[in-house]
Amino acid sequence: MSKVKDALNILSELGLPKAQQNNRSAFTLLALADLKEKALWKNIKQRNIGIHFIMIFISKNYKFKYAENSRETIRRQTLHQFEQCGIVIRNADDPSRVTNSAKNVYCLSDDAMAAISSYKSGNWAKERNIFIKKRGKLSDKYSARKKKFSITTVLPDGKEIYLSPGKHNDLEQSIVNNFRRIFCPNTDVLYFGDTADKMIHIEAEMLKKLGFPATQHDKLPDVILFDKTKNVLFLVEAVTSHGPVSAKRFEELEAMLTNCKVKRIYISAFPDFNTYKKHSANIAWETEVWLKDNPEHMIHLNGEKFYTIYE
Repeated sequence: MSKVKDALNILSELGLPKAQQNNRSAFTLLALADLKEKALWKNIKQRNIGIHFIMIFISKNYKFKYAENSRETIRRQTLHQFEQCGIVIRNADDPSRVTNSAKNVYCLSDDAMAAISSYKSGNWAKERNIFIKKRGKLSDKYSARKKKFSITTVLPDGKEIYLSPGKHNDLEQSIVNNFRRIFCPNTDVLYFGDTADKMIHIEAEMLKKLGFPATQHDKLPDVILFDKTKNVLFLVEAVTSHGPVSAKRFEELEAMLTNCKVKRIYISAFPDFNTYKKHSANIAWETEVWLKDNPEHMIHLNGEKFYTIYE
């Protein structure tokens, strides 16, 4: 196994987030440790080194040259996280040095030295666990913070989904929690998107069985509900700034679902009436509208029932 693969494995086992489990972070760790390809992990060094010299080390010893404008990326996307999780100490030689100083240097912490120098030895598991016990996993800290600020949605089967913050995802949560509860409480949630993760929840096998092309999941509506007792699909678009079920969108979805034999109801969901008014001229006939701030009612755009008499 190459030193880069070793470094990637170390970062993974020490609990670094996925965003720091990459070659950039692996190269940086090797530069901090002054470890060349044929050196042993037990021989790593604790030294102060700046970003410019980290890049020179990588270029000289691992034949990968970073452009000078990559310095900020290495600082913000690797060294900052190394510092947060206790792998490195910034300016150990002069803690009073200002954050944006061109003289900033980084070195491996004592805890990181103890753990990393034991890699590929019989003590690695023990030293790794000691480091994690002292410092904690940064991936867990990030996950806890994400949960704290995220929008939590509980699906009918009890599964919890953590959506990234924002008006669009807040509306999607209301579609599942309120629209579904009021108008189609017996439905299963087959698809539930997120602005940051389009595939955060998807019942791919059931969608395939119903006739949704597996290659076009990126074109699905924001929420898909399925009532298997009535054999009805509810295809819901959450609209905060754009994207109602327009005539064009209706035709696109119908073309995608040529092999779907299930009855379909198309719904444009809005946070409030004012947002609906902005898009009202663009909504297709024979579709439905639901408003989050008036959840007990729906707006019916014509269709089989032209009107009804209210007592």
